Amino acid sequence: MNKPKIVILGAGYGGIITSKKLEKLLKSGEADVTLINKHDYHYITTQLHKTGIGTAADRQIAMSIPELIDISKTHFLKATVTHVDTDNQEVQLEGGETVNYDYLLIALGFEGQTFGIPGVKENAFELRSFRSSKAIYHHIKKQLNLYKEDQDPSRLTFVVAGGGFTGIELLGELADGLPKLCKEHNVPFEKVKIIGIEAAPSVIPFFPKQSVEYTTEVLRKLNIQLITSTKILGCTADKIILENNIEVPAKTLVWSCGVQGNTIVQKWGLPIEKGKLAVDSYLRVKNTKNVFSIGDCSLFMKDDKTSLAPTAQVALQQAPVCAKNIVASLRGESLTSFEYHHKGSVASIGLSAGVGKVGTVRLSGLIGAFMKLVIEARYLFNLGGPSLILKQHFGVNREQVKVTVKQ
Repeated sequence: MNKPKIVILGAGYGGIITSKKLEKLLKSGEADVTLINKHDYHYITTQLHKTGIGTAADRQIAMSIPELIDISKTHFLKATVTHVDTDNQEVQLEGGETVNYDYLLIALGFEGQTFGIPGVKENAFELRSFRSSKAIYHHIKKQLNLYKEDQDPSRLTFVVAGGGFTGIELLGELADGLPKLCKEHNVPFEKVKIIGIEAAPSVIPFFPKQSVEYTTEVLRKLNIQLITSTKILGCTADKIILENNIEVPAKTLVWSCGVQGNTIVQKWGLPIEKGKLAVDSYLRVKNTKNVFSIGDCSLFMKDDKTSLAPTAQVALQQAPVCAKNIVASLRGESLTSFEYHHKGSVASIGLSAGVGKVGTVRLSGLIGAFMKLVIEARYLFNLGGPSLILKQHFGVNREQVKVTVKQ
């Protein structure tokens, strides 16, 4: 009798943790597990701002997948998925190869949401993947070198669109990292402008007033110019066009104004709601028995009107339940309903400041920055235990990860 085949698409937070949990839950020889990802590394999405400025080693953010999984229990396949045929239960890959499955998990993450604003897709950068964040880093270095040739001040103007957690983390990292990059390239840092643009009246508008005021004050102390209550109408390679006839000459715009589920899943004939795969309480795609989906490309409704936000915390809570339900499905056992418990949110603002809320406790300053480090360390512990934490902080490989530097 052939063993059941479990196939996982995507090695982001949801995919990698589900594969790790399956390694523990499945009995020896009970099923074949294949993890498919287009890169051979798993990256920490919540630290991509560090890659964008070069303040962390590549391998601290992008870790080798074969080193994270148990290759005797999980087969890793580096490939790009093009289609899922649910009738024949097969995954089609770029190049024509196919992989059959009995149970499928779709965890393909997110794409940037540009809202159709002219020029954003063509000219802005995004913190959406390790590769795209490396593109930001190389672009910044290029602008510093070109500035020495033409003295064009727009090359030293760095604009971040979006005042959510991703936006303020990148603004803080720019303030921390650009002085060093400017010194390395012999460019005067005092000529650099860092600008944050937010359509809402303030940065992190979803947070309490005290947190908003603290964050605003920290950013201003870092000499970051904030433009709030202002929408971006468009951009070119040389400028950002705002409401009220405002134009900002700049050759660097990083877009962090929202995400959407990976649009490739919309082409597979599966139930789609709000652009995402609609899932039931067991994390199965609706109207299926053997296809699951978690993370940013899935839509899980908390109630009749509200869906879960596309965050790492959601994917990390879904993964163990999903693994448990896949195993229960192949054993013919009852499944477990997923319940989300929000544990708080924390963002860093450079090295020495942070802002957030855990439970009813509001965090700021060094305590906030420390809590962000604790959260990241906890994830590394779940991924690879104490040895991975030590490796990532003290024994990390300093060689750069080779990627194609393009959006």
